[in-house]
Amino acid sequence: MTDLKAEISSTTYPGRGIIIGMSEDGKKAVIGYFIMGRSENSRNRVFIAEGKDLKTQAFDPSKLVDPSLIIYAPVRTLESSTVVTNGDQTDTVRDFILEGKTFEEALRTRTFEPDPPNFTPRISGILDFADGSFSYKLSILKSNCGREESALRFFYEYAQPVAGEGHFIHTYKCDGSPIPSFEGEPTLVNIKGDIDTFTSDVWDSLNADNKVSLYTRFIDLATGEFEDRIVNKNK
Repeated sequence: MTDLKAEISSTTYPGRGIIIGMSEDGKKAVIGYFIMGRSENSRNRVFIAEGKDLKTQAFDPSKLVDPSLIIYAPVRTLESSTVVTNGDQTDTVRDFILEGKTFEEALRTRTFEPDPPNFTPRISGILDFADGSFSYKLSILKSNCGREESALRFFYEYAQPVAGEGHFIHTYKCDGSPIPSFEGEPTLVNIKGDIDTFTSDVWDSLNADNKVSLYTRFIDLATGEFEDRIVNKNK
């Protein structure tokens, strides 16, 4: 297992990241999602709650240049599932689930982002709840060694989450030009404390210059009730 704070701080630019796992006491499902930015357009964002969902929004609308890849709903809450992604594929997954189809079927209709030369990967997660327990899946869709015409799709399933453990996947391996995509399977990381401890652990570990926003959620497995936290650099 890798220390979560050490893993996040090991690079100045992991990009966008998803963490899913179980709290130390084994009573709550845990979600973390963060965004970072190097350009003015990417940094000009905040997270806002919309009912049970989460959306990105321009902090200063007058400076918004291209909303296509930065304005979306990262989190959608369904009756027995929660979806979290780094793009508009959140809605693709939600729509497929509502039609009785699967997470995998939804993402097989999508590919990496059309932003050459980076071809930013699409990372996605889903938590499924039943009878006081849950399971989760993660996915990454990325280019085949930077080739625009060739997509790679990876899916990871965690059927029996373990208390105090989670998995972390992010878009970029490290900073660079072009920025290299994440490699390997999601990293096994520790999850410590309550939602406020978890939130501060993630936020404080992100590079101060590049971090933009963080969202966390703890879901009570017995009741389905949840707590959210939102941290925005822009205020």
